[in-house]
Amino acid sequence: MDPMLAIAVEEARTGLAAGGIPIGAALIGPDGEVWGRGHNRRVQDGDPSAHGETSAFRAAGRRRTYRGATMVTTLSPCWYCSGLIRQFGITAVLIGESRTFTGGHDWLAEHGVAVTVLDDPECVALMTEFIAERPDLWFEDIGED
Repeated sequence: MDPMLAIAVEEARTGLAAGGIPIGAALIGPDGEVWGRGHNRRVQDGDPSAHGETSAFRAAGRRRTYRGATMVTTLSPCWYCSGLIRQFGITAVLIGESRTFTGGHDWLAEHGVAVTVLDDPECVALMTEFIAERPDLWFEDIGED
């Protein structure tokens, strides 16, 4: 497994163990330093905006620029998180999988963000199992009935 993705998977497992949705992320600086990491905390915090990518972004803190950084996420970023990536000029996105959900990563690529989808089996299994076990929570998370 890609070492950067391993950080996001660890976060996803942490979120799942806490009763949340298993989506993890990390924001990696241009030099490979982990600026921030986090997981989806919608359930734990009762906050619909606490997605994995936003949690990692908040943990990274304020920076003069995010250019050259890579957002690593276990799942294709939703439109909300795709907007964050674009708004702050994050240069690249490394995605664990997009089989169970395809967000805005094609849109990001069309606007100059380097997008890599790994189709990682562990990421696919995490989400497939979660969706089967908690479809109500999953559909709430993605805004579907």
